[in-house]
Amino acid sequence: MRLGVQSFGGGMATLALIRRAIVDDHRWISPEDFARYWALVLMVPGINLLGLIILVGNKIGGAKGVCLALFGLLFPSVTITILLTAAYAKVEHAHLIVSALSGVIPATVGIGIFTGGQIAWPVLKDSWKRGLSPAIVAGSLFIGSGIAEGFSHHLPVVVILLSCAVLGALSRLPLISQRADVN
Repeated sequence: MRLGVQSFGGGMATLALIRRAIVDDHRWISPEDFARYWALVLMVPGINLLGLIILVGNKIGGAKGVCLALFGLLFPSVTITILLTAAYAKVEHAHLIVSALSGVIPATVGIGIFTGGQIAWPVLKDSWKRGLSPAIVAGSLFIGSGIAEGFSHHLPVVVILLSCAVLGALSRLPLISQRADVN
């Protein structure tokens, strides 16, 4: 519920809070598991943060963990959102409000960039441990997916994600066949 009360700033700011609590503060899951969970929820439609909370709640406490995690995140934030939306409708054109939002928007983008780096780092580190080639593939997929999103405004995000999944799998085929030969 502490996260639900603090989840101001949109998805990336809330993602940063969730990551800090789950990975850094409580160490319930590793940075690598967090990155994998995040990648998984990005591959399905729906609200990614809820999918992430469901995965983490399930890992920590099964079905009870899922229910508690969802309630804790949603109840406070939904209540606050309803109250703030009603208040905002009355003051949305006030100079002070418009000015404040001009500072909040860049702050949430900055938090998002930082959180993206925290999620990317374990992936890059793991790729680098496996060698230069996997590190180049991971870096290329990071950059290539960003370029694809930036230049193809009508391409669905799921197409970019699935393309990168295929490229990532293809890049690891030699490793898969080597493991099969060893067994």
